[in-house]
Amino acid sequence: MSAGYFLAASRGLPQGVANFYGSDLWPGLLLWLVASSAFVMVHMLLWTGKRGWHTPLRYLVASVVMALPPFGTLGWAHPVTAAGILFPGWGWLGLAATAAGLAIMTTCRWRVAVVAFSGFWLWSAVTWVTAVMPEGWEGIDLALGSTLGREGGLQRQLDLIATVRQEAVAGARYVVLPESALGYWTPTVERLWREKQRGTGVTVLAGAARIGLDGYDNVMVAVSGSGGSVLYRERMPVPGSMWQPWRGWFGQSGGAHADFFGNRMVAIDGVQIVPLICYEQLLVWPVLHSMLHDPDIIVAIGNGWWTKTTSIVAIQQAATIAWARLFDKPLVTSFNT
Repeated sequence: MSAGYFLAASRGLPQGVANFYGSDLWPGLLLWLVASSAFVMVHMLLWTGKRGWHTPLRYLVASVVMALPPFGTLGWAHPVTAAGILFPGWGWLGLAATAAGLAIMTTCRWRVAVVAFSGFWLWSAVTWVTAVMPEGWEGIDLALGSTLGREGGLQRQLDLIATVRQEAVAGARYVVLPESALGYWTPTVERLWREKQRGTGVTVLAGAARIGLDGYDNVMVAVSGSGGSVLYRERMPVPGSMWQPWRGWFGQSGGAHADFFGNRMVAIDGVQIVPLICYEQLLVWPVLHSMLHDPDIIVAIGNGWWTKTTSIVAIQQAATIAWARLFDKPLVTSFNT
């Protein structure tokens, strides 16, 4: 059952990998199976045919293991994400109720859990309220395909600046741009945006990459007329295509840096923000790690051009909405497709 669930939830991965690398489906199919192996292996090792308390306890252990690093780095589409749909606004109590219900479903009383979950789902569907956009904030969706982040010339930067200025005229004070929007974060890019933002009263939060001696950081920067700086470093880049820790084992450098439990929350003008960049939106622990500190806003950005014809971006957005509703937090999103 765990294999069927995970493979179904990640069904867009083969086509996404083919789009990203410009290859056929075979590498993607292989990665699809490898990515599911951790999820399935944990459930397989902890499975038991014994009745009684052994089954729900082992399932809860498997759920925790798949929610936290190292296995949690591959544990996207975790069933506990449904807490935000079943129990919007319940916070940690809703998370505990979902975990308890999932554990009960492994026992002979699974019908009770199914009926209870169905009832809460219907109640949620009837009373559902979309996560609100905080006043003065605006997230911009782009459709620039694979050029975003790869085409970092002056004209691209000026086009993005013009887009931000339009939002400023409409009254936005904080404008969010997608992952990789600014390309490489350099002093030249920072100076251009700083000069162009003067007098607008707008602060731009945008994705970029900062190059280091041994790799790079996938970051969110904040830039206004008074200056710009790195606001947040992605805690969990995509394993394989971005995060490649094995390079260090062979004395090589490169790949994106990971900082599992750093950057839990950042502040801008006194507002506590939880930034989530792309892959982090699919995982459990980055969100819960940040929610321990009761932030004010969730800001989620992504660059999903390579997910064309797949469900990956839709799953990211659904997961982010679920977490925002569970903890009743305003949500700002910005994606490129």
